[in-house]
Amino acid sequence: MARRLNQNLNSAYFEAANHLRPSRARSRIVAYVESFDDIAFWRSILDDYETESRYFEIKLPSRDNLGKGKRQALLNLMNADQLGEAMIACVDADYDYLLQDTREEGRFINHSPYVIHTFVYAIENYQCYAPSLHRVVVTATLNDRPTLDFEAFMSEYSKIIWPLFVWNIWCYRHDKYKTFTMMDFCGFISFRNINTRQPEESLALLRRRVNQKIAWLQRHFPEAKKSYPDLRTELQEKLGVTPETTYLYIQGHTLFENVVTPLLEPICTMLRKEREREIRELAMHAKQRQCELSGYQHSVMPVEIVLKKNTAFKDAPQMQQVRDRIEHFLSITSQQPEPIHDTDQEPLTPNPS
Repeated sequence: MARRLNQNLNSAYFEAANHLRPSRARSRIVAYVESFDDIAFWRSILDDYETESRYFEIKLPSRDNLGKGKRQALLNLMNADQLGEAMIACVDADYDYLLQDTREEGRFINHSPYVIHTFVYAIENYQCYAPSLHRVVVTATLNDRPTLDFEAFMSEYSKIIWPLFVWNIWCYRHDKYKTFTMMDFCGFISFRNINTRQPEESLALLRRRVNQKIAWLQRHFPEAKKSYPDLRTELQEKLGVTPETTYLYIQGHTLFENVVTPLLEPICTMLRKEREREIRELAMHAKQRQCELSGYQHSVMPVEIVLKKNTAFKDAPQMQQVRDRIEHFLSITSQQPEPIHDTDQEPLTPNPS
């Protein structure tokens, strides 16, 4: 019976129970996130809003299963009206930000003050923020030698895929997505490998693939001749998506695994070999060489791990949108809730019934 009652915990419960706590105690706001990977990301952001009087506790949506995605994290909460001043959800925007109010879930995510979303597609897009990629390489290799202009590469990549990206959004907005799905789009914009010595060759191949698909879409959807330019203008002027930043709004896993990782891995391999060669050449004897190489190899990290821990995205313009959203939530909080101490029986996700 106690567990059944605990399953109905929601923001209102926390707010009511908070009044029983000492007035000087720090208030707690529970923030539900989609998966384990999201915890560190949102912690790095919400840290900036903790004060002597309030703190955030970041949790997964359920102890009963490991389901991922904002649908798992949100639907029970939104259907049961669980979110409120003491309970929020922090989620990836996915396409819901770009589709705006064309779907119920999107309307909730875009307008509820108790949902904080990324504005870019997902946390992976921030982790792959172009101005931070050189720092990622340095951390992964301990070698600061400049190699590729990552910002220029990602800008050119974005400009190439931009018109096809607009087409993909157009298909979703006009219920044509089965003809050109997000997965189809991701297949056209992915790299199998990238020649980092001559990246323009890889970009030229990408441009040909994109142009061929655009020609196909223009033939199959002639009715888009008028609405496509309007959508393109809306994305740029209202939603802040530019041709140079398209990479921030494509599927995060595709960007991480099929664009940025293939770009950085060969560069990191080259820089590690270069550093190891320097150690061999500079070592005065075999024992020193062995110790220095061993120390270096234990200090470097796989680039995927460094990307996942990357927090050098905080100066991205889109992060200001996230901050504005958090500050709006805090501004409408009429009373700061007092902290609630967890017990072993307290579940994370209320039962919508």
